Formats: sequence, structure tokens, C-alpha cells
Amino acid sequence: MTSFAQFGNDLYSGKRSIDFVGRQKAWYAISGVILVLALVGIFARGLNLGLEFRGGSELRVSGVSTTQGYEAKAKDALGGLNQGADVVVTKLGTDSVRVQTEKLSDTQTEDARAKLAKAFGVDENKISASFIGASWGASVSQKAITALIWFLVLVALTMALYFRTWKMSAAGLIALVHDLVITVGIYALFGFEITPASMIGFLTILGYSLYDTVVVFDKVRENTGQAVANGRMSYSQAANRAVNQTLVRSINTSVVALLPVAAILVIGSVLLGPGVLVDLSLALFVGIAAGTYSSIFIATPLLADLREREPAMKDLAKRAKRYQAARTRDEARAEEAGEVAAVDEAGDSHREPAAAGAGRASRPVHPYVTGGPRNQPKRPPKSKR
Repeated sequence: MTSFAQFGNDLYSGKRSIDFVGRQKAWYAISGVILVLALVGIFARGLNLGLEFRGGSELRVSGVSTTQGYEAKAKDALGGLNQGADVVVTKLGTDSVRVQTEKLSDTQTEDARAKLAKAFGVDENKISASFIGASWGASVSQKAITALIWFLVLVALTMALYFRTWKMSAAGLIALVHDLVITVGIYALFGFEITPASMIGFLTILGYSLYDTVVVFDKVRENTGQAVANGRMSYSQAANRAVNQTLVRSINTSVVALLPVAAILVIGSVLLGPGVLVDLSLALFVGIAAGTYSSIFIATPLLADLREREPAMKDLAKRAKRYQAARTRDEARAEEAGEVAAVDEAGDSHREPAAAGAGRASRPVHPYVTGGPRNQPKRPPKSKR
């Protein structure tokens, strides 16, 4: 824990630095590969829509004494009722089985209940049947898309007003779309079922991803404002320092958020079976991980690329390059003279002896070094106490 804390302190102070912005091409390439796989899953394999979206009948068998071979039992029982129908069988908890199929008539539903009761050795009154129309799922999808559009519009306007630049809005929205496509693509690639709870999870992760991005962007604005004022760092360097300074915070926040979500996901999958908790926690787990990645590796490097094209930022990069070159020369000369280059509280560089007696005796020493603490109250003489 101490070493991790020290690592975070070094990143914040600038003693250590990870070049996130300078390696943006590598991050773009990694994200590009992931996005291509996600799009292949979405358009080639397709989404596994739940019963709420495609419509159909659902039967639930409760009080099952043994769930061994439950899938084969259910499919054999319903095999002759609706020829060619896609039957999806899922175990819920330890003693319940859910059977989903295309729409059954009232006669077929009663026949299915009788056959399932016989197959699993339970009474018919322990088998519930329900029908869900596809229009309900279509309505939910339409409202979710409408909410998403309004969310993105309001987010873009809010970020543009808060940061006073549309480029931060563009970078943040691209990161949001990046997270959403990856999350939905993982669902498609692995065949996870998309339910209304999953849709809620998709909308929730957008807010989390945006929150993490805004925190990083706020530090970027602070650092770049200082860089423009003193001309010591380019926009990309100031943005990269902001990412380093917020890195430990992003990791800690993500871990704290992922641990309970992972616990719900594992417990729900192992003990409870498919349901609202599993659908929601799965979307949140994938989305939070993708949102953390995009805030660090996509949003800020993309913002730096957009801003570095501005004439003012090009001029800042030249000023920073001249300053850094001059400081490098000053440090080299100080090392040759047996001194150490230092920076005072006002930000002006000067040189100090490397050790007592080192360097040239005639070289003046900065008054801050020999004057001791400043602005300290003087103790009155003993006669006036």
C-alpha cells in the first residue's frame, strides 16, 4: 500500500510520468481492433434479444427436486407443441427452470404445463405461464433511444459551456460512443441476452464514463491554463501530466465500483441464475471497465490531438520547446560546475552548490538559500519581555 501511495505521489508531483498522450497511436490501434470485433459481433452474429423484445410465451417450473438434464427435459416436453420454434431453457436458482418459446395458444399452453409437470415431477399448479408481446419491447427500445439522444445532446452542451470549448465535448462524446459500442459488442460476441435491465445498464455506464472523463478534463484545463501562462509545457505535455495526476484516483474509483458489481454478478450467476440482477450487473461491469479505459487512453489523447492543431497551441509548443532546451543546457552547465540547478518559489531557475565546499568559492549563492526561513516573527530581546 505504501509503495502504491508513493507511486501515486510521484505521478502527481511529476517525478514519474507515463506517456499516455504521446503513445496515442498505439491506444487508437488497440481500440480500433476492439471496435472492429464489437461491430462484427453486432452486425454478423446479431444481438440476442430477450423475450421482452422479441415477444413469446414463458413458463416457469418451481419446486424442481433435481435440475440435472433440465434443458433436455424441457425441450423434449415441448418438442411436439410448436414445430421449429426456438426453445430457450434457463435454470433459475437451485430449484426453478424457465422455458421461453414462441407464442403458444391457450390449448398449447395447457398442454405444455402438463408435459413439463410430468417431465420434472411437479404439480401443474407449480408451473406459471405468461405471454409478452413484441410491442412492449419495441416501445421500451424506442424510449431508450430517445433518452440516449437527449442525453448526448445535453451532455455536449453542458461540457461545451463548462469547458468553453466544443473540442472537449467532441472528445467526451467519442469516448462515450466508444464505451457503448464495446459493451454492446461484447454482448453480441458472447451471446449474452439483452433485456430491459441490460438497457438500463447501458444508459447507466454512460453517466459513469462521462463522470470519469470530466474529472480528467478538469485537471487538463487547470494544467493547460498554467502552461499557457508560463510557456513551460506544450498542451500535450500538460494534458499528459493531468492524466498521470488523476491516474491513481481513476484506478481506485474503478476498483471500488467494480468490486460490488462483480460480487453481484458472481452471486447472481451462481446462486440466483439469470435475472434482473445479473443482466444489470453484467452491463455495469463491462461498461465501467470500458469507461475507465477510454477516459485514460482515448478521451485525453484525442483532446490533445484536436487542440494541438490550433495556432495558439502550436505557438505554445514552440515556447515550451525553447524553455525546456534552455533548462536542459542550464542543468548540464550546473553539473559541469559541480552545482545543482534549482527552481525557486517564483519559478525562476538558479544554481546551488551540490554539497558543502563544492563548486567555486567566488560564485554567489542565492539569498533564499542562506537567508533561512522568511516572514518569521522576531523574538523581542530579554529586556523587553
